[in-house]
Amino acid sequence: MSGLNLDDFATLIERPDPGTRRDAESRRERLAPRPGALGRLDELGEWLAAAQGAVPARPVARVTALLFAGDHGVAELGVSAGPAGGARELVRAALDGGSPAAVLARQFGARLRVVDMSVDCDPAELPEDVTRHRVRRGSGRIDVEDALTAEEAEAAFRAGMAIADEEADAGTDLVVLGDLSVGGTTAAGTLIGALCGTDASVVTGRGGAGIDDLAWMRKCAAIRDALRRARPVLGDQLRLLAATGGADLAATTGFLLQSAVRRTPVVLDGVVSAACALVAQRVAFRAPDWWLAGQASGDPAQAKALDRMALNPLLDHGVTVGEGTGALLALPLVQAAAALAAELPERA
Repeated sequence: MSGLNLDDFATLIERPDPGTRRDAESRRERLAPRPGALGRLDELGEWLAAAQGAVPARPVARVTALLFAGDHGVAELGVSAGPAGGARELVRAALDGGSPAAVLARQFGARLRVVDMSVDCDPAELPEDVTRHRVRRGSGRIDVEDALTAEEAEAAFRAGMAIADEEADAGTDLVVLGDLSVGGTTAAGTLIGALCGTDASVVTGRGGAGIDDLAWMRKCAAIRDALRRARPVLGDQLRLLAATGGADLAATTGFLLQSAVRRTPVVLDGVVSAACALVAQRVAFRAPDWWLAGQASGDPAQAKALDRMALNPLLDHGVTVGEGTGALLALPLVQAAAALAAELPERA
C-alpha cells in the first residue's frame, strides 16, 4: 500500500522512560505504607510516571473514552446477539448518554468520543463530527470476501493515526479505548487466531451480549473460513486488516500505534481492542509498553491475545457488555495510583 510504511513505527516507538521508572520506584520505597502494601497500584503509579516522564506521576485528569464504531458483514450469518447493521443504535445510545460507557464516562469525568468508521446507515443520521472519518458503509463478509479494499484499509488506518494526533495535541492524559460494533468480535477472533496460530474453536467467544450454542457454532464456522483467508497475508498487517478486519479495527490499530509514537497511554477494553493491539505489536514490539489491559472480558480470544502481549488485566468482574465499559471501570484505579504516588508522605 503506497505511502504508508509500517516499519517506521518500530523505529519511532520507544519504551516509557526506564530512568524515570527507576526514580519512581526509588521514591515509592520511601513512602508510607511500605512497598507492596498497595499491590498493583504501586506498579501502576510507576508505569504512569515512566509514561509521563515525571516523578511523581501527574494526576490523570484529561481522559478520553474513545469508541470506534462499525458494522461487519459477517453479522449477516447470525453470529452476534445484535442484529446485522445494528451499530447505529449502539452509536445513538452512546451519544444520547444512555449506554453503560456513557454513564461511566460522566461518572468518572471522561470525555466520550465516538468515531464512525463503517456504520451501515446514511451518514446524515449521525452528527458530522462522528462521521467525518467514515470509510464505507459496513465492512465486507470476511468468511467469503475482503472486509476492505487496500485503499480503504489505508484510509482507515490513517484516520486512526490522525485521531491519535488530535488527542495528543489536545493534552489528553489517558485514552480509554473501546468499540461499538456488530460482528466485531468475529473479526477480532479471526485476527487473534491467525496471529496466534490457533484453530477457530479456541478463539470463538460468545460476544458482548452472549449468544446461544447454535450462534456460537455459526460464529466458529465463520472464523474458520475467515482464517483460511487470513493466513496467506499474515506477513502484511495492512493486508491482514483489509482481508479479515474491518474499517473500525484498522482505525483502532493505527490509533494504537500512533498513540505509542506520541507517548499517550491507552487502556484497552475487550477482545476487539486486544485484537488490534496484537496486530500493532506485530508492527512495533515496544508498543504494548504504552497500554494497560482494563479488564478480562471472559472471551477466550482476548485472553490469548493478552497473554501473547504479557498484559495482565486490572479487573475481572465478569463484565461482557463491551463498548469500553470494562476499561472505564479500570479508570479509577489508574487515577488512584497517580494520586497515591504523588500525595503519600515519606516515612520518617
